[in-house]
This record gives sequence, structure tokens and C-alpha cells, in this order.
Amino acid sequence: MGRLYIESLSGHKIFKCKFCKVDSASHEDIVSKDFQGRFGRAYLFRVNISLGPTEERSLISGLHTVNDIYCSSCQQILGWRYEKAYEPSQKYKEGMYILEKERMLKEGW
Repeated sequence: MGRLYIESLSGHKIFKCKFCKVDSASHEDIVSKDFQGRFGRAYLFRVNISLGPTEERSLISGLHTVNDIYCSSCQQILGWRYEKAYEPSQKYKEGMYILEKERMLKEGW
């Protein structure tokens, strides 16, 4: 088994995994706060995580190809990554991540 590499993020406002408290995203990486996840409210981000397998998923905004995302330390599910959006109005989400607020802790707020 390989050695786990966990990156500490810089900035005053950091989102951490609720389960193991490892840095997951910086406040500066928020793209939008107006999203809904499977556990409640969510943010659209660029983040520090690991990816699950690609799958098609029907979401509120239509059909997307997504990957679930996991904490790089404890492997708890934190949200998902948009791989592909089929609706032209949703293309801006491609390559972005949804982090669910219920799965995050805030540090430095």
C-alpha cells in the first residue's frame, strides 16, 4: 500500500472533511453557493479530493456524467465532480466539484 499524500490548503477560510478534518477546499475556490446535493445544500468548487468511477446521473439540472468524490484521507463521500453536461446551459459545470455543506466543517470563519 502506498503512502498517503495530503495537501494542506492556504487561505483564511478552509473547508475540512467533517469526518477526519483534512483540508478539502478553500473559500476562494467557490464558484457558486446555489446548489443542492444529496445531503442538502452544496457549493460548486475546485477541490482537494479523490474520484470514484464515472456514471450517468439525472440531477435537478438534467442529465450529467459525474464521479462521486471522496475525502483524500478517510474516503468518506463529500459530493461529486461534473465530468460532462449535456445541456448547453450547464456546460460551465464541467470539471467542477459539488461539496455538500453537511459533509464539511469551516475553519477560520
